[in-house]
Amino acid sequence: PMTYYAFRLYIAGQTPRSQRALINLRHVCDKYQCKYELTIVDILENPEEAAKAKVLAIPTLDKEEPLPPRRLIGDLHDIEAVARELNLKQ
Repeated sequence: PMTYYAFRLYIAGQTPRSQRALINLRHVCDKYQCKYELTIVDILENPEEAAKAKVLAIPTLDKEEPLPPRRLIGDLHDIEAVARELNLKQ
């Protein structure tokens, strides 16, 4: 059975770094053929949500499902490291 993933990506507007993080996340999910739901939180529009989640740097990716939760910070450029950290199965 395919594992389902729930991600929340915190960004600050449409900056190049935020866009790279989104593109890289989609790339790693495509490469590892994972089924996922992605919620994008723009902290410029929803600062209270970032505060509630204790987001200190942008971009930040939270893996909410499956447990255990994981948090990655940065543009997610190292696809293999991202896959390892998120425990994506090939």
